[in-house]
Amino acid sequence: MKVIFIKDLKKQGRINDIKEVSDGYATNFLIKNGYAVKYTKTSSNILDKDVKAKQKEDEKNTSDALKVKKQLESIILEFKVTSNHGKMFGSISNKQISDELGKKGFSIDKKNIISDDTLSTLGIHEVEVKLYKKINATLRINLLEK
Repeated sequence: MKVIFIKDLKKQGRINDIKEVSDGYATNFLIKNGYAVKYTKTSSNILDKDVKAKQKEDEKNTSDALKVKKQLESIILEFKVTSNHGKMFGSISNKQISDELGKKGFSIDKKNIISDDTLSTLGIHEVEVKLYKKINATLRINLLEK
């Protein structure tokens, strides 16, 4: 029997896969537990519509992420910090960066900000911001003395 997977099932199939499986396995496990539906003309049409809708959504999200990337790479975030002869007291965290971006109109979660080292010295630093799938922006941060 041909089935269309509607959920991922480890070592069996991924969502939207069409596979040929035995009738008993399909009926008694896959369909019964909601992992798959029987392959018919109607279910095939629904699958095609879902795939097209996901592609459109993916294209929209990609274009939005590219716009945000361009905006992020054109700005420099500035933090005024207290320091003693160029050494800061503490460091700038991803949450502080996220909050500052929020003030500038960007909604970026602190988990999507990737910094290799701690921001604890004065000057310009670069951090990566994960926007969408494989789209990352490089954000410049300038730490200034008060």
